[in-house]
Amino acid sequence: MNTTAWAAIALVLIAAETFIPGAFLLWMGIAAAIVWLVVLVAPSLGLLAQVVLFAALSVVAVLAYLKWGRGRERPSDRPLLNRRAEQLVGRVVSLDRAIEGGRGRVKLDDSYWVVSGPELEAGVRVRVIGANGMVLEVRGID
Repeated sequence: MNTTAWAAIALVLIAAETFIPGAFLLWMGIAAAIVWLVVLVAPSLGLLAQVVLFAALSVVAVLAYLKWGRGRERPSDRPLLNRRAEQLVGRVVSLDRAIEGGRGRVKLDDSYWVVSGPELEAGVRVRVIGANGMVLEVRGID
C-alpha cells in the first residue's frame, strides 16, 4: 500500500471521530498516521507488515488511552447539578404532612417531597440532613 493510502486512512479515521465520538477512531487514526510515516521512511515494507503494524499500533494506542487517558476529567464546578435531592440538604421547612411510620411530606419550592425521620406532627419545622434517592432525611429543629 502506498503512502497516500495510509494518509487517507489516517484522515478518514480522525475525521470519523467527530461523527462517532468515543476516542477509539482517533487513536486508530494516529496509528495509521504512524504507519504512514514508517512507509515514508521504509517504502519497501510489505503490505502484510504494514497491516500488522497498523493493527498492533491500534491496539497499543487504544489500550494506552484506556489506561492513562480516561478518568482524567477535571472535577465539576457543580457536582450536585443533577442531584436535586442532595441540593436540598441544609434547608429548613415545615412538615406538610406528619411523619408517621417513618414517612411524611414537605413542600420545598414548587415540589412535594417524601421525607423520612422520627415521628413528628404536621407543621413542625425540620432540617433536611440527607437524601436517600428521592427521599429526604429530616430531623426536627429544637
